[in-house]
Amino acid sequence: MAMKTLLPGRGPAGRDRAERRLAARMTAPSLILMAVVAAVPIGYAIWLSLNQYSIREAGLSRFVGLGNYLDALASSDWWAAFGQTFLFAAVSVSLEMALGTAMALLLNLAFRGRALLRTVVLLPYAIVTVVSAITWRTMFEPRLGLLPQILDTLHLPGAGVVWLGEQGYAMAVIILSDVWKTTPFAALIILAGLQVISKETYEAAELDGANKWQTFAHITLPLLRPAIVLAAIFRTLDALRVFDLPFVLTRGANGTQSMSMLAYTQLTENRQIGPGSALSILTFLTVMAVSAVYIRFGGGNIRDIAKEDH
Repeated sequence: MAMKTLLPGRGPAGRDRAERRLAARMTAPSLILMAVVAAVPIGYAIWLSLNQYSIREAGLSRFVGLGNYLDALASSDWWAAFGQTFLFAAVSVSLEMALGTAMALLLNLAFRGRALLRTVVLLPYAIVTVVSAITWRTMFEPRLGLLPQILDTLHLPGAGVVWLGEQGYAMAVIILSDVWKTTPFAALIILAGLQVISKETYEAAELDGANKWQTFAHITLPLLRPAIVLAAIFRTLDALRVFDLPFVLTRGANGTQSMSMLAYTQLTENRQIGPGSALSILTFLTVMAVSAVYIRFGGGNIRDIAKEDH
C-alpha cells in the first residue's frame, strides 16, 4: 500500500495557519480604521496635556511636560473625584450583578407571558440616560417630587430630606438611578449564560438528590460565573466613565463629582485645556488599568468556557 506524504501546508496545522492569515487580511482594514479613529483623538489629547495654553492670547502655548499630571495628582479635587467615582462604581455594579442574576433566573423560568415580561424588564435600558436622569431628578424634587411626598405622607425614614442637596443622599440617588437603568443589561448577559447550561446537568443533580439551593450554589452559580464576570467588566468600565447622571442630577455637587465631570469642568468651564486634557488622560489610564485587572484575574473563566465549547 502506497504511503501518502503530507505536503507542507496541507495538514491541519497548515490549514489553521491559512485560516488565521485569511482572517487577518479580512479584518485588517476595519482594525486599521478603528485604530486610526481611536488613536488620533487620544494622541491629540496627550499632546494637549503636555502643554499649557494662554487664556489671554490665542494660539500661545508652552511645553510643560508632565507638569499638568503632577498638578492633577497633587490636587485634592482629583482624589476626591477618584474616590467618589470608585464608590459609585463599586456599589452600583455590585447591586446590578446581584439584581441582574435574580432577574435572569426569573426570566429563565417557563411561565405564561414570559416574552412580555422580558420586554417590559428591558425597557429601562432602552431609555436615553439623560432622559432617565431628568425623570429621577423630577421624582426627588423637594416639594413636587413623588418620592418625597410618599415619604412625608407615610412618615418613613428620609422624609423631609433634600435628597439631591445633601451629601450621601445625592450619591444614593445617582446609584439608584443607575441601578434601575442598567440592571436589565446585566440580566440580559447573565440570561444568555443561563440558557447555555444544559438541562441534563440539572437532571443529573436531581437524580443525585440535590435540592434547589444546592443546585444553584454548586451548578448554576459556578457555570454562570463567566457571564457574570463579562457583565461586570462592561458595567464597571462604563461606571468609571460616568458623566451624564451626576451632570444632570447634581452638577457634581454634594460629593458626586466623577473623574469625567472634573475633566469636563476644567476643559469647558475653566478653559484650562492642558490640565483638563491631563485629567482626561488620567481617567483613561484608570479605566485601562481596571480593565487589565479584570482581564488578568477574571478573563480566564471566559477563555476556559470558550475552549470547552470549542
